[in-house]
Amino acid sequence: MLRLVKFDRHATVKRLCDLGLASIGLVLGAPLLAVAAAGIRLSSPGPLLYRAPRIGRAGRPFTMYKLRTMHVGDTGATSAITGRNDPRVFRFGEWLRRAKIDELPQLFNVLRGDMSLVGPRPEDARIVAEHFTPLHFETLVVRPGLASPGSIYNYTHGERLLTGADPERDYVEQLLPFKLALEVVYVRRASLRYDVAIIGRALATIAAVLFGRRRFPDPPEAPEARQLMAQAGATCAHSTPAIAPNEPAPRRY
Repeated sequence: MLRLVKFDRHATVKRLCDLGLASIGLVLGAPLLAVAAAGIRLSSPGPLLYRAPRIGRAGRPFTMYKLRTMHVGDTGATSAITGRNDPRVFRFGEWLRRAKIDELPQLFNVLRGDMSLVGPRPEDARIVAEHFTPLHFETLVVRPGLASPGSIYNYTHGERLLTGADPERDYVEQLLPFKLALEVVYVRRASLRYDVAIIGRALATIAAVLFGRRRFPDPPEAPEARQLMAQAGATCAHSTPAIAPNEPAPRRY
C-alpha cells in the first residue's frame, strides 16, 4: 500500500511538472516553430504536421504529432522506418530531425495527457503487436515520453544499424530489443530526480551533435539493460548492437 501511495504521489507531481514545463516550452518555442513551419513550406508541399499513430500507456492508441520532415507522395521508399539517406527526407527536414525540432509539437501531446516529457518512446501499433515480448510490455505501464534512455541511445547509435535494404527489419532485429531494455530500466528506476537527469542528458546530447560530436559512449543504463535481456533469454541476434563506443554516432530513425 505504501509503495502504491508513493507511486501515485510521484505520478501526480510528474504530471504537474509536465503541464508546467510543456506550457513554458510551447511559449518559448513558438518563434522556432514558426521558422520551422516556414522552412517546411518552402522545402516541400504538403501539411506542416505529421500525425503518427502510436501505442501509449496501457496499450491505448493515440496520435503523436511531429513537424513533417518528408516529402508527400511516392519517392520509391516503402519502409515504415526511416533509414540513413532515406529519399523521403528533404534537406531542411534532415536538419529538423538532427536538432530534434521536429519533436516540439509533442508538447501538445504532453498537455493532452498522451505523453510525458520523460518516458519510453512510443512505438507503432504493428511493432508492438509483432515484436514486443513480455519484458517489453513493461514500457506500457507509464506514459510514453519525448526523452528516455532508449531515445537517447537511438539518437546517438541507431542510424548505423539501419543502412540495409530493409531498415524496418534492421530496426526490429538489431536496435529495438536493446532500446526497449533501456526503456524497461527507466520504468523500474523511475523518479523525479532520474527524469531531470534524463532531460539534462538529452539536451546535452543534442547540443553535442549540433556542434559536431559523432562519438558517444554506451548509456549508463547499458549494463542493466544487457542483464535484463540475458534474463529474458535474448539470443545473440538480439544482444547489444555491435557498435564500438568510439565509432561515429548516427541519428535516430
